[in-house]
Amino acid sequence: MAQTKSLLEEKIEMQMPLIGLYDAPDPAVFEPIVEPDGPGHLCVFKYFNHWSNGETLHLTVEKHGCDGCANALFDHQVKSRNEYLDFLVDGEGLKKSKTLMNQWIDRMNNYQPEYNHIFIGPLKTIAGKFLKTVTYFITPDQLSLLVYAANYHAAPMDPAPIIAPFGAGCMQLISVFDDLSIAQAAIGATDLAMRMHVPKNILAFTTTVPMHTRINQLDEQSFLGKPFLKSLKARRNIY
Repeated sequence: MAQTKSLLEEKIEMQMPLIGLYDAPDPAVFEPIVEPDGPGHLCVFKYFNHWSNGETLHLTVEKHGCDGCANALFDHQVKSRNEYLDFLVDGEGLKKSKTLMNQWIDRMNNYQPEYNHIFIGPLKTIAGKFLKTVTYFITPDQLSLLVYAANYHAAPMDPAPIIAPFGAGCMQLISVFDDLSIAQAAIGATDLAMRMHVPKNILAFTTTVPMHTRINQLDEQSFLGKPFLKSLKARRNIY
């Protein structure tokens, strides 16, 4: 049975399925699945088209895609700290100094899975209890809509409803969140190394499960039923 869409999902007119990141024990639940051949430099976003086609990427600490993903999603360090510093600072020029990069690495909140399986792919109702984050791959106009949605219930004293963290694309899918129990979202797909695998006008908006639940409760009394959105759609005609 097809999952009923929320008003937000209808209004945003998504062109690809919402993508869940799951920490779960049973690969059979997520079929059809695809897997990396083994460790190496295979970016998880190379599977973007697979997600669009309904397939789920299955990762393990042994088959983690790339070294950065092993770190971010399994808290498994493949290279030494010095090797990472040489690559990220001298090789890629991502920080002014190794001191700054060291500080950033120390602050990283690598995800530590309960199971030795991470699944990234279209949402599966049957696996809901294992869902950790939900990602919308979106255009700038759709991002505007989601920024409104994430801020709709937020009070000034609440944790920031949206963050835009520096980091690898796979990090932005989960490990940039300090607390998955908080309603929060992260703007992602800003990693130059992964952008070659997604269309040029696409960004990511990743939500914790509480944020996903909250924004999908919006009704017509919100901006979803008001003139700003109607005017934008009329102007664009289509996203």
